[in-house]
Amino acid sequence: MGKKKPRPRRSFTPDFKAEIVELCRRGDRSVGPIAKDFDLTETAVCDWVKQAEVDAGERDGLTSSEREELAALRRENRRLREDVDILKRATAFFAQETR
Repeated sequence: MGKKKPRPRRSFTPDFKAEIVELCRRGDRSVGPIAKDFDLTETAVCDWVKQAEVDAGERDGLTSSEREELAALRRENRRLREDVDILKRATAFFAQETR
């Protein structure tokens, strides 16, 4: 059996996601048909609906702004760790030079 070719990663605007979430919330159709009509995966649509519920305070979890802040803090933390590592190596190098 041949494997399916992986779908290329796509990005969607917040407005588009909000429209899809609104369609799901209306209740006229379930997630499956909506995802199929817009050539989306059901998992992605379900994730968008869940995130919208978290942002609206209807569900527990990290809001979108909290997720963005967490990602920024993790990037900064990684950069600072790299800076410290560079300084440690430089200190060790110069300590050997003075001996």
